[in-house]
Amino acid sequence: MTTTTGSTAPEESSDELPAGLGDDFGWLLARAVRAYLGAAADVTEDLPGGLRGHQLLRAVARGCPATQLALASALGFDRTVVTYLVDDLEKAGLVERLLDPADRRVRQVSATAAGRKRLAALDRRLAKVQEQVLAGLSTEEVDGLTAALRAIACTATRAAQPDDAC
Repeated sequence: MTTTTGSTAPEESSDELPAGLGDDFGWLLARAVRAYLGAAADVTEDLPGGLRGHQLLRAVARGCPATQLALASALGFDRTVVTYLVDDLEKAGLVERLLDPADRRVRQVSATAAGRKRLAALDRRLAKVQEQVLAGLSTEEVDGLTAALRAIACTATRAAQPDDAC
């Protein structure tokens, strides 16, 4: 059902959405993010760093630049936060700091076998969270949303770090 109020554009109305917010991008995005973050926090609550810890573990396990500074830049985390996350994940036996063979002054963060196993289990659980959050969308809509979010993230990354190509 479409409604029009005054000179504003038509807006989808729904019994589940507060009146006037069905076309508010910020509110809709925040609502979707809160739904995902709440469920994801439950899944990652026993991982050091929670969802951020998962993102860091996933990045190093999947080949993201692995110095702490590079990780901070790639993930958009404060470098001090990355230091604490790596410390905590290392204490849990999920990552390790290794000497860079090209430069012994540099340490690379690497996922351990236990970290990769834990990541696989977390990824399966987070995939279920994603399915729940996106349950109202078709496969094509999920693919389109993912592509759109990737483009938005890429643009935001370029804007935040102009010298870092997405």
